[in-house]
Amino acid sequence: MSSQPDDEKLWKEKLSPEQYQVLREKGTEAAFTGKLYNNHEDGTYHCAGCGAVLFGSDAKFDSETGWPSFDRVEDSDAIELREDVGHGMRRVEAVCKKCGGHLGHLFDDGPTQTGKRFCINSCALNFEKKETE
Repeated sequence: MSSQPDDEKLWKEKLSPEQYQVLREKGTEAAFTGKLYNNHEDGTYHCAGCGAVLFGSDAKFDSETGWPSFDRVEDSDAIELREDVGHGMRRVEAVCKKCGGHLGHLFDDGPTQTGKRFCINSCALNFEKKETE
């Protein structure tokens, strides 16, 4: 049995098994189960792998799909979009540009002015609540 690269060993130590399966192996958490699906607090959503700021709470909306959905990224350089033809579908994968972690997918069916829906796995995100003034 060959050994894993050191960076993958570090990812396995840092991430929960579910986070590893999603972020490093392009998995998907079960719909309506994620810790941030029903989060309505003000703040920012960060990559659970590296901490990069990805989305603001003002971009989040309820898409009724079972995963946190956003209509825009906080920083246009935070996410890389890639073609995904896995599972017999043609989709656009959303990947953290800083660490390469799989976040979810981008669809062109959002109900807001942008027309975009970033459908993101909750376990791929950490939430930082906005400090009250």
